[in-house]
Amino acid sequence: MKHLHGRTALVTGASGGLGRVVARALAREGVAVALSGRREDLLAELVVELRALGVHAEAVPGDLNRLDLLDTLIERAEAAVGPLDLLVNNAGVENVSAFTRLDPAELTAMVDVNLTAPLLLTRRALPGMLDRGRGHVVFVSSLAAKIGPAYCAPYAATKAGLIGLTQSLRAEYAGAPVGFSVVCPGFIAGDGMYQRMTERGIRAGRLAGETSTDKVAATVIRAIRRDLPEVVESGAPIRPLLALAQIAPGLAERVAARFGATAMFRRLSEDRGRVEPDG
Repeated sequence: MKHLHGRTALVTGASGGLGRVVARALAREGVAVALSGRREDLLAELVVELRALGVHAEAVPGDLNRLDLLDTLIERAEAAVGPLDLLVNNAGVENVSAFTRLDPAELTAMVDVNLTAPLLLTRRALPGMLDRGRGHVVFVSSLAAKIGPAYCAPYAATKAGLIGLTQSLRAEYAGAPVGFSVVCPGFIAGDGMYQRMTERGIRAGRLAGETSTDKVAATVIRAIRRDLPEVVESGAPIRPLLALAQIAPGLAERVAARFGATAMFRRLSEDRGRVEPDG
């Protein structure tokens, strides 16, 4: 979708760090934005900010753990800003922990927010996009989905599911007027899991590097404009390792361990590093 001005979007996780920046980036392109998140106070602040940019913005608060309310979330978003052209599935839960220390409720919550909610929201929004002959859906995944790090099993698994979902939808709707993209950020400075890491004095190594919310938001816009299947946004030259992981997974594991990835996440897991849904 090359022309974004005048389009409409729903951004989930919009009261969190990355979601707010993505919403701003869309607003600067002239997109009317419905903002979903759990923090109504932060959504209200963002609505005022985006309206000052001259676009229509409305808050549609919602908790993505409430799967029974997801149909009404799409309805509320469309009532607020009009039929949706864009859906940015950004909300997510991160949890760094030894796998056997996670209780079933924590696992279920991560699956619900990170994977089931994007599935259901996309299923609800897609028919209207197809009927109108335009639309794009973005799934915000993670570099963890490409190379599953230690102590991040459910997070890596659910985010990897978004990659498979994107690939399958692109195959099913090839030639249709609706596009699908997945964006895989690495460590994002000042946001989510990595913010907690840096507060504890843990920094990403040379292998992973770090990126910014602005760069990830720009990547989301680029993915929409160019209908890109998958984009990795990382502050380091990670692509050679990703390629190695495809052709020689065992060797890639040893390389990642050599650069201290396992030790880094082990340190973070010591305090059961859960981050609430992004927004």
